[in-house]
Amino acid sequence: MTSISSTSDTENVRRYYDRHTSSFLSYGQGGSQGCIHRAVWGPDVKTREQAFHYVESIIADTLITHSMTTEATHIIDLGCGIGASLCHIARKFPIHGTGVTLSPVQRHIASNRIHAASLDQRIRCIEGDYSDLTLALPEADLAYAIESFVHSPAPESFFAQCKRIVRPGGLLLICDDVLQAPTDPRASPFIERYKRGWQVHTLIERRQLEQVALEAGFKHCSTTDLTPHLELNRPRDRGLSVLSGLLAWVSLDRYLGHLTGGSALNKCLKRGWIGYEATLFQRIT
Repeated sequence: MTSISSTSDTENVRRYYDRHTSSFLSYGQGGSQGCIHRAVWGPDVKTREQAFHYVESIIADTLITHSMTTEATHIIDLGCGIGASLCHIARKFPIHGTGVTLSPVQRHIASNRIHAASLDQRIRCIEGDYSDLTLALPEADLAYAIESFVHSPAPESFFAQCKRIVRPGGLLLICDDVLQAPTDPRASPFIERYKRGWQVHTLIERRQLEQVALEAGFKHCSTTDLTPHLELNRPRDRGLSVLSGLLAWVSLDRYLGHLTGGSALNKCLKRGWIGYEATLFQRIT
C-alpha cells in the first residue's frame, strides 16, 4: 500500500516537472539536446553536446560490454524526462525501449520527440510512477535512472520495482547524487535547501545504496565517481549563488526553489558533501 507521505511526495515531484520542464528546456544549457540532466566532461569529451550525452555513453558502453545491442534487447528509462536519452540510445542500436515519467507535460513532449525521430516502432514513453508495482511494464534487460532515483519516496520501493521488471541477470544503472557523510556542520542547511528545492526524497550514502540493492537481489558491479567532471565554477553558478543567498530568506520555493536548490547542490558538490556517481548493479535473485 502506498503511504500518504509517499503519495504526497510523488504528487510534488509531478508538479515540479510539470511546472519547470519548459524553463529547463528553454534556459538550460542542454535544452537544445532535450537534456535536463547535467553535463559531464568525462575523458575524451570535447564538445558540450558530448558532455550532455556522456551518461548515455556509459549506458551505451554497458550495452556493448554485455552484448545487449540487438532488436531483442529491451531497456527501461525510469524517470525518462522528455525521452532524449531513449532516443539517443535507440539511434545507436536497434534496441526497444520504454520510458516512464510522472509528468503528463513531459510525456507529451517525449511522445512528439519520439515520433519526430521516427522511433515510434521501437520506443515509447508512458505516464506513471516508476515505483508503482501495479504499473504494467515489460521485462527489461537493462533499466536505468538518470537523476531520478533521488525523487524516490523510498529506495526500497524503487528497488522492489526494479526487481519486478529487470530480468534475472539483467542490469540496473543509477546515475545520481550520493551523500558523502559530511561532518561539517555547515553542510546541513545546504543539503536541506537542495532537497527541498529539487524535490529530493532519497539522498543516501554509497554503502547504504549498495545494501538496499543487495537486499532486493542486486549485486554491486561498479561505481564511477563523475563529480570531478562536472562544471561547478561557471559565472552563471556564481551569480545564482548570490541570488540564492538573498532568496533563502524569502518563501518562494514554489517558484524559485529549483534555482536555490541548484545553487545549494553546487556548493555541496564543490565542498564534497555530495557526490555524483554512476553505479551499476546486476540482478542475482
